[in-house]
Amino acid sequence: MTEVSKDELARHIENLRGGKATWVEAVPVTESFQGQIVWEGEVQVYDLEGQPEASRVYAWSYQLEDGKRKFVAVLHKPPVDSPAAAVRAAIVAEGRE
Repeated sequence: MTEVSKDELARHIENLRGGKATWVEAVPVTESFQGQIVWEGEVQVYDLEGQPEASRVYAWSYQLEDGKRKFVAVLHKPPVDSPAAAVRAAIVAEGRE
């Protein structure tokens, strides 16, 4: 699996959410459900300037089975207040799709 650079991820954030994304830090997250790991990886944290809904965004990407890459960018706004909460929100949203 090819990793995505912080700059490339910032461009995708800006396209998905608007504003100007500036990288802050990477936070390791492990999300479990009923004793099983359902998601494990690094969430990239960016400050987001010029986005009216939030000043921070949590982002990551992953490769799909068909080889394409999916980009996820979750805004820091209630109830999302941390990288782990962003992962949980994305899992719930994906389950609804």
